[in-house]
Amino acid sequence: MNPVSSELDNAVWAIVPAAGRGMRMGDHLPKQYLQVAGRTLIEHACAALLECSAIKQLVVALHPDDDIMATLELAGDTRVAMIEGGAERADSVLAGLEYLASRAGSEDWVLVHDAARPCLDGSSVEQMLQQLGRHGVGGLLARPVTDTVKRASISCEVEETIAREQLWLAQTPQMFRYGLLLEALRMARADAAAVTDESSALERMGHKPVVLPGPVSNIKVTYPQDLELAAWYLSNRSKT
Repeated sequence: MNPVSSELDNAVWAIVPAAGRGMRMGDHLPKQYLQVAGRTLIEHACAALLECSAIKQLVVALHPDDDIMATLELAGDTRVAMIEGGAERADSVLAGLEYLASRAGSEDWVLVHDAARPCLDGSSVEQMLQQLGRHGVGGLLARPVTDTVKRASISCEVEETIAREQLWLAQTPQMFRYGLLLEALRMARADAAAVTDESSALERMGHKPVVLPGPVSNIKVTYPQDLELAAWYLSNRSKT
């Protein structure tokens, strides 16, 4: 396990929302249970989090009809808790936060990571803990946009070119103070606001999360071809 960072000022928890069905993959299985490099996506995604000794518990939010997670070796880890998630990502993360209510303090840290990001490495987790461990709000891993960005119409005709300077592609984990994230997601639900990640919920409240450059290998598996790329990253990591 990676050592606890000396930069941390409070306890650390983790949540993996995994209640989605992943229909864009065109498979009969929810995508988090597809196999790559000998393990399911969710097992890979959780591995880097569980390597970190600073994380006291990892909460996995599942679809109410999920009957696969309990069969995985991951489910037997004493630091892993399984709960019922919600219809949207934000609902599942909020369910995880509510589960931790009797355990986590307001100033504790929560890392939220996608079940479909199997290539996260432990060093990236440690980097977040070291660089954000005393920040008032928190932040996220992200990649700077390097390609020219076009805005297109519904008929796929270019409407404008958008300057790519200062644009980032958000990744996970996203790491925030427990109390702030709980308040932000409760407020988003009350306002019926669509938030696609934890950072956007904090941004609605006027907070300014920190962006940390994430590795190019930390891809999100969305389409079938992404599995091949994930397998390549994972197999090449094992050779180093």
